[in-house]
This record gives sequence, structure tokens and C-alpha cells, in this order.
Amino acid sequence: MSFLDTLRQWDKAVTCVERQDLSEALRIFLSIKEPNSKICFDIGCLHLLNQSLDAAEKAFDCSIGKDEHLAVAFFQRGITFYRKKRYEESLADFQHAFKRLRGNQLIDYKALGLTYKLYACEVLHNMALAEAQLGNWEKAQENLVKALDYKTDAKLNIIDRALQSTLKQKIFKPVEFPSKVLFKPNKHYVAELEKKDYLGKAKVVASVVPQDDFSGFAPLQPQVEDGPTRPKEPEVLRALEGEPHTVLFEFVPETSDELAVVPGNIVFVLQKGADNWASVIFNERRGLVPYNYLERLEISLASKQNEGITEPPTRAPPTRPERKQGLTPSDSSGHIQRKDAQPTDNSCIVKVRFTFNFAVSVPPGSPYAILIEKISKKLNLPSTAITLSITSEATGQSVISADTEMESVWSCASGGRITLWCNTKEQIDGKPKNEIHLVALHSYESSNPEDLNFHEGDTITLLSKVNQDWLEGQCNGNTGIFPASFVEEVPVNKQ
Repeated sequence: MSFLDTLRQWDKAVTCVERQDLSEALRIFLSIKEPNSKICFDIGCLHLLNQSLDAAEKAFDCSIGKDEHLAVAFFQRGITFYRKKRYEESLADFQHAFKRLRGNQLIDYKALGLTYKLYACEVLHNMALAEAQLGNWEKAQENLVKALDYKTDAKLNIIDRALQSTLKQKIFKPVEFPSKVLFKPNKHYVAELEKKDYLGKAKVVASVVPQDDFSGFAPLQPQVEDGPTRPKEPEVLRALEGEPHTVLFEFVPETSDELAVVPGNIVFVLQKGADNWASVIFNERRGLVPYNYLERLEISLASKQNEGITEPPTRAPPTRPERKQGLTPSDSSGHIQRKDAQPTDNSCIVKVRFTFNFAVSVPPGSPYAILIEKISKKLNLPSTAITLSITSEATGQSVISADTEMESVWSCASGGRITLWCNTKEQIDGKPKNEIHLVALHSYESSNPEDLNFHEGDTITLLSKVNQDWLEGQCNGNTGIFPASFVEEVPVNKQ
């Protein structure tokens, strides 16, 4: 099924849902061959409405398999497992959803076509509920206390009521996804599905031939005598901005900022990024297209009239390049909004001095387990590899451990703030962390404040691994994250 056919069926199914015709909508969705992750998510939601839990689980499995970063799909599958009373699997999915929030207060899916905001405090609320169903009441309370750090005014009452229920060891209700809220196709693409008659009907406005009172097309009539004997000069194709390129392969967009093109289209490249994505203009619309799908078009004044666009190649298109998304907050039309870094009235700010400085927020008087969990998640290291102390030198009296009387530690806080020192002997790939150095294979420049800019040949000190594709490091006195593919490790004998 082509991309346009998929769009038509997707839009038709969503319209059926708006008319309350859920059975017809589900039939249309299931007729779509090779659905994307959003369509699989919509199918799972309709199965949940019909109480078809097994079918819903399979649909959400498909959605996650096609997009493992879709946090709301993990959240919905967690709800499905909870209804099936498979609480351990439900808890795991809620944990996956929370991890993909990456410390943000919420994810707004409006830009992707879903009118829904996934709140971190609601995910933690359901994690606590799953722990409660498993009889882990202390862990349930810890998750709800953590949810207070991500709370919003509108969600505060839900957390408070759940916390009161856990104190009484009573089960509370889960936070569920709203019914009949589905991913919708891009409205700009849907608008292009309608056929438009750009030519209309021809009509003679003025003519020297009296009989030229027809409408429509007819053979050419002589208008003036002694017409031009020299043929017109061919028109020159010019681009107002950008460089002209020919599209070699069909490209099907997966996000709202990508542009659909087919072989033979001529696009104008405005900017080529380091990740092999190009910002182009096509039909007065801007978007992103993989640069390896394009070929530069040389346009000259002496181009032949009979030269046409070459036939598109028959080989398979190249691999779609990965897009390196930054971590900057978005505006009202973006995907992610950052959590406010200001302390709340009922929290204590702990400033941690490490190879780089950072801060975490914990409830005042928190036990050691909550404090070390916050810091270990920030460093992406196990808590057993971290040593905390209240002074710069980790002596026997200043070291903080599970046996430490935390009241004496919190008594050192002033104005809701306290400074601690952190040391670690964690190893990465069998080597001490402070001995790992990297060399930049390519220059990396980004406007994101969390990113680390460097030039080719610079030496970078590795601080932590964010994930498989991103690392955190220091270079030229600056700290930030950067793509792992831009660097390589310096051998030990060269350090």
C-alpha cells in the first residue's frame, strides 16, 4: 500500500471514530498493510475500548517494535497488563515509559498528531499502584514521594490521595489514557489528498477572429499576421534560494517536520546537516529529507529543450539516516517541555560536587536510600559504586552510608540547601572512568545548551554513557553531551 493510500485509510478511520462508528474504524485500520507505530497504537486503543485485551497487547507490541521511544505506547501496554492482572509486566512497562521521559515533567504529543500530554507524575502514580498490587507498599510510597518532584497543580490531588491510600495499605485507582483519543495523520498531508483542478476551463478574453467565442480547448487560430519567425528562447529554471537537487528515491516521512517526495521531484536544498539530513523547499513547503536520497542538479542556460528528467534508478533506496534530536525544550508546538529546575517549598536542593557539579531535589529529611537513588540515576551509575561525604575528603566520620544517622546530615542544610561531595570507582568497559579519553573524529557544533561543542582532533574526557548513541564528557572546560559516533577512544599508551 502506498503512502497516500495509507493516509486516506488512516484519515477515514479517524473520521469513523469521531462519528462513534468504532467497529468500522477498526475494520479500516486492520485493512492497512504495513501500518506505522502510530496506527498500531490507534488499533491497540480501539481494542482496549472493546475489552479485547489480547488483541490490544499485540497491537501495542507492534507499536513499540516500530518505535521503541514512544513512551505513551509503553504506558498503554502497562494499562493493558494491569487489566490482565499481570502486575509485574505492568510495572516494567510503566518504568520503561518513565525512563523515556528522560527527567522531563511531561511529553506533549500534539505535534505528532495526538492531543494528549503524558505526565511523569501520572506514570509514577501507576508504578506505585503496580507495586501496591504486588504487596511492595514501601516501594509504592517511594514512587509517590518521587512523583511529588514532578507534580503539577492539576495533578497534586491525585498524588496526595494515592499516598494516603498507601499509608492505609489500600489499593487506589489507576490513571488511564482517555478513550477515543487517537493519533491523527498530518493535516497538511491530508489536505493534499483532494484532487485540485489548477487549470480550470479556458476562455477567450480577446481575439481578432470573430468566431472565437468558444470555451474549452480548440486548435490554435491565427491571431496576427507576420508572426515571429524566430523561436522563443527557452525559459531558465531558477531557484530563489537553495541549490537544486533531483530526488532519486521515494521518501515517506515519519515525523511532522519531514517532507514527502517521490523520484523525479526537484527540491532546493537550504542546508545540509552533519547527520546527513537536508532542509529543503518543495512546492513552497519546507521539510527534512535524507541527503543521500538526492542528487545535485546542474542547470545551465544552454540546456536542451528536449532533455527531460532522467528515469529514477531501480535499485533500493539507501538506509534512512538517524536523526540526532537535541534535548532543548520546545515551545507550545514542540514535543517536550522541561521540568522546572526551581526548588519547591517542600524539597531540599542537594548540590553534589563531582568531576562536574550538579544538583538534585529530595524531600527534607529523606532517608539515605532516596538520596543515593537520586544521585545514582543522575550519574547513570549503580549506587554501590558511589561514595558520598559531607566534606571534600571522604574520611570515616564524613562518609555517608546506609548506617549513617541522616538527621545529623540534614542538620547541616541551610535555607533548604546542602552541599555534598561524591567519589566513585566505577569502571567503564573494564577501565577506570577517570582514565578514559576520547578524540574527536569530526567537529560537532550545536545550539542546544546541554550539548558539548568541539573541533576535530580535540581530546574529550568521558564522564558517563547517556545511552548507546550519546555520551557525556568534558572538553576545553565545558561539560555536555555529544554523539558517540563523532569520537573514538584514545589508546591507553597514548594518554
